[in-house]
Amino acid sequence: MITADLYKRLIDLRAHAPHKALELARSRRRRPLLTPHDQLSGGTSTGARLFLVAADHPARGAIGVGGDPMRMADRRDLLSRLSTALSHPGVDGLLATPDIVEDLLLLGSLTGSSLLDDKVVFGSMNRGGLSGSAWELDDPITAYHTGGLFKMNLDGGKLLLRIDRDDPDSLKTIYQCARAIRVITSQKSPLAVMVEPLPAYRGDDGTLKIDTSPEALIGVINIASGLGPTSAYTWLKLPPPSSDPHRVFAASSLPVLLLGGDPGDRGDELLASWAEAMEAPTVRGLVAGRSLIYPADDDVEGWVDRAARIVHPDL
Repeated sequence: MITADLYKRLIDLRAHAPHKALELARSRRRRPLLTPHDQLSGGTSTGARLFLVAADHPARGAIGVGGDPMRMADRRDLLSRLSTALSHPGVDGLLATPDIVEDLLLLGSLTGSSLLDDKVVFGSMNRGGLSGSAWELDDPITAYHTGGLFKMNLDGGKLLLRIDRDDPDSLKTIYQCARAIRVITSQKSPLAVMVEPLPAYRGDDGTLKIDTSPEALIGVINIASGLGPTSAYTWLKLPPPSSDPHRVFAASSLPVLLLGGDPGDRGDELLASWAEAMEAPTVRGLVAGRSLIYPADDDVEGWVDRAARIVHPDL
């Protein structure tokens, strides 16, 4: 729990020492992307997997959870929930935008206990396709760019790629993602690139929706796998399909991280779908945000623990 006093100190640090976050980022202890869990916990590993907590929705204007359109609006509350999640031994790291990464780095300096040391940290890159906007599928890089990822000593970058074949704006985002992969992988020490390809379509009311059918997912997996001049550093971030996960994830040899989403009151169903999909050979872990940070019963610690045991059964 982040107290009111601690949060005030964070706000003051933001105002009076804006350079501090960069200094902390450069000195952050990093770890390999994939580490067999027995090396971290002293247990018996079942294989190297990755469990990341996601917190990049607010920068896209997506702050609703369940039936509450403002659920993620309070930053102190969000940081408290993230702190709880990142303190769990089964959580390997974070996916977030610059503001949240910097908040967590600064909080660590104030408490003397860094939440991001020895964690994998991915920076979210394209957030310009604002939730519910007319241009939602035109999704330019507005958060981390390649230089920012390296400057902040991060472990990788994440790109959202929603593809609607009826919307020309999707082509702009495909190009943005391909270019980002090219620039990141052309560096002397390339970083991992997490690409989240989602088959999108407009519902009758004009709302953007995601098609999780096997056929639709297989199509976008193939598109994302071929982006850029090399796929050597590309990871895929994908939702559990509506059926037949093994066939879906057999569409590419690239490593896959499952995504979470907003399950509402269907949290148990989501956990079951993760457990089933985790059996596919290419699936290497999980990236979940709202489903664990804002569960329906508000038991963050309990839901994070349940998800962690799916990713790391040796806990």
